[in-house]
Amino acid sequence: MTKTPRRDNTAPLTYEAQAHAQGYQRVAGLDESGRGPWAGPLAAAAVILPDAATLPEQLKGARDSKQMTHRQRLRVAEVIKHVALAYGVGVVSVDDITALGLAAALRLAYQRALDACRVQPDFLLIDHTRWPEQAIPHWSITHGDQLSLSIACASILAKTWRDQYMTELHAQHPAYGFDHNKGYGTPQHSAAIQAYGIVPGVHRLNVRPVRQAQRL
Repeated sequence: MTKTPRRDNTAPLTYEAQAHAQGYQRVAGLDESGRGPWAGPLAAAAVILPDAATLPEQLKGARDSKQMTHRQRLRVAEVIKHVALAYGVGVVSVDDITALGLAAALRLAYQRALDACRVQPDFLLIDHTRWPEQAIPHWSITHGDQLSLSIACASILAKTWRDQYMTELHAQHPAYGFDHNKGYGTPQHSAAIQAYGIVPGVHRLNVRPVRQAQRL
């Protein structure tokens, strides 16, 4: 079984095909955006693609969202929403991330993404996350956003949702540069925290630079 992306950089359907061959019909890919920033919510997406031979052409260029430009992600996101059997986005707030811890918050975001799908999957492909309490059969795939088209599509939807949210948040708190850094740690973001402090409900108190700034 090949585990390399297609030459045109579109993520392959190898894992989806293997799940379909085992009798599963609605295979969902799951991925997240916002696992590691200093500010902003955690977003996850679930995407159920049809078992169709035309998918690689329809979703040409869909891959790990971090390897795509902003314009490419927006274009492919609209195609994903058109061709998917179902998709959903789940969001966990900064306060809930602080209360639950990142691992539990991530699983909650995934569950909310699944709950938002108009049909439920019978198998899951999850990017590099173990979910032992999940009753739906699943595989955790390291570098799944590069090796599974369904996971890549989830990566794109999660990131486009969160990027848009952080851009809108920038209008309320322009000093922190959320439109560019999307809440991640940058010299500008660090300098803004030192100058203006943290924003309650926006900055994550479980991140060391934020905790240190809070004590200043």
